[in-house]
Amino acid sequence: MHMSLLQGNPALIDQLGRPLQELRLSVTDRCNFRCRYCMPRERFQGHRFLPQSHLLTFAELTRVVGILYSLGVRRVRLTGGEPLLRQGLPQLIRSLAALAPDLELVLTTNGVLLPALAGPLRQAGLSEVTVSLDASEAEVFRHMTDSSSSVEAVWSGIAAALRAGVPVVKVNCVVQRGVNEGQVLPLAERLRGTGVVLRFIEYMDVGETNGWSPQQVVSADEILGMLAARWPLQEVPRARHAAPAQRYRYVDGAGEVGVIASVTKPFCGTCVRARLAADGNFHTCLFGPPVLDLALALRSGATDAELRSSIVAGWQGRNDRYSELRGLVQLGRRRPEMSYLGG
Repeated sequence: MHMSLLQGNPALIDQLGRPLQELRLSVTDRCNFRCRYCMPRERFQGHRFLPQSHLLTFAELTRVVGILYSLGVRRVRLTGGEPLLRQGLPQLIRSLAALAPDLELVLTTNGVLLPALAGPLRQAGLSEVTVSLDASEAEVFRHMTDSSSSVEAVWSGIAAALRAGVPVVKVNCVVQRGVNEGQVLPLAERLRGTGVVLRFIEYMDVGETNGWSPQQVVSADEILGMLAARWPLQEVPRARHAAPAQRYRYVDGAGEVGVIASVTKPFCGTCVRARLAADGNFHTCLFGPPVLDLALALRSGATDAELRSSIVAGWQGRNDRYSELRGLVQLGRRRPEMSYLGG
């Protein structure tokens, strides 16, 4: 048990001593990209996305987040699909921000819609944006995203977030061997000195459609080796114990870079995240099945006390640690798709 996680008398603890502190909130399963490791076009051809009526309303989402706040959640990350495709998203941010002044509201996006929305989102109370960008070169970007958008549209989105005054702007890059490991240094070069934090993520086996194999993983240590050979690095202590990124600063003062070793150095033991999927299913692990259908409960007239009790039971029964057991166990069931669960 990680005793440092228990400091502050958290309200809700799972079977491995992990408190509930963060929520990944998927607001839509739709996306305007078809990234090959997430929503490969050939596997999603003819796929039926959720009808609008199956998505939780903003009022329902706000109600659930309020209950989760009472149980210890202090950070909510809005995801998708592509969350900016959900109409009126600044309105949801505003509703969530009104719940409590210490609730952090952050967003993960592919960035192409940020030029129009960064300002309204920031005004509504958004405190952090993470832009997914796996390549700086146009050809590699087109291959990976399989979209009609250009890489420059993503750079424009990042610039818009900075102009809007979003306090923290990050870029996440998933590194896949044989595909984009050659983009590590160009991305770092472009973002050094900008104030944007760049993080590289090991390619993960999420869902059933991306054809993952361990041979495609470029390890965090290998990525750090590439970076350090070009620019000397100094490790930075993690700001929050549960934060997944190993952080480093450039010795020359050009900012910060990080790696997330989700495969080679799994961090299940410090995972404090729950996930609410686009259809209202509540998950306690990125790789696990739903433990609670909150959409059904909400629309069947459940009281706040009943919802709270169900969430408490779901989290208290949690013993998920798939990434630590990877290769040692077979799940024997389909894993949720990243596009549905929001990463």
